Amino acid sequence: MRTVQELFSLAGRTALVTGGSRGLGLQMAEALGEQGAKVVISSRKQSELDEACAHLKSRGIDASAIAADLSQDAQVQVLVGQAIERLGHIDILVNNAGASWGSPAEDHPVEAWDKVMNLNIRGIFLVSQAVGKLSMIPRKYGRIINISSIAGLAGNPAGTMQTLAYNTSKAAVINFTRTLAGEWGRYNITVNSIAPGFFPSKMTKGVLEAIGVDQLARGAPLGRIGDDEDLKGATVLFASDAGKHITGQTLAVDGGVSAV
Repeated sequence: MRTVQELFSLAGRTALVTGGSRGLGLQMAEALGEQGAKVVISSRKQSELDEACAHLKSRGIDASAIAADLSQDAQVQVLVGQAIERLGHIDILVNNAGASWGSPAEDHPVEAWDKVMNLNIRGIFLVSQAVGKLSMIPRKYGRIINISSIAGLAGNPAGTMQTLAYNTSKAAVINFTRTLAGEWGRYNITVNSIAPGFFPSKMTKGVLEAIGVDQLARGAPLGRIGDDEDLKGATVLFASDAGKHITGQTLAVDGGVSAV
């Protein structure tokens, strides 16, 4: 019987983290690498990837980067192929790349709707499909972690955000997670979702400035928003053998906002 330390270890494992150059993606890449995984991160901008890789390597993590725009189908296949070349195989996939758009529903541009949907759910589908077919299914092993949001669990309070496409896409991620877990369980692949609440990031900067950190914190039972450590534990749980009997689940990491 393994110890708890052994169950949470990722020594010898490999991971691909999309949207991994900053914010929540970089935090999760850190967590995986700190537990021993070899990590490939991806995002659109090479300069941000270079900075993120330098940061990860400074923490003793075996990390490299591949620039890709996951709204482009062809680039998905290139990314997954190159990641497998570097890693040998992919044990852990973190689907974190995403986008948002703020607009009243009645004036929401169709182009913006498509942009959000294509990256936030179509992109997750394509990356998961490619990693599954090329690595996880043949090896009968995999851990997929999809990043949804508490925005996918409920609407927005009146007078706050106007993010119809984003909320809709994140709700889709949650049911994508459930459904894929049901299909791929026979391959020993777990599929789970983390639903963050408010964390400081480039995506949430406008909301944090408009509503205020203090106001958002007051809406959480724990009285705070997320920080640069709060996703690490959930990520390692779902990525490691400590979570090998958990699949199809969505865990809100939001200070209790979604519980009240």
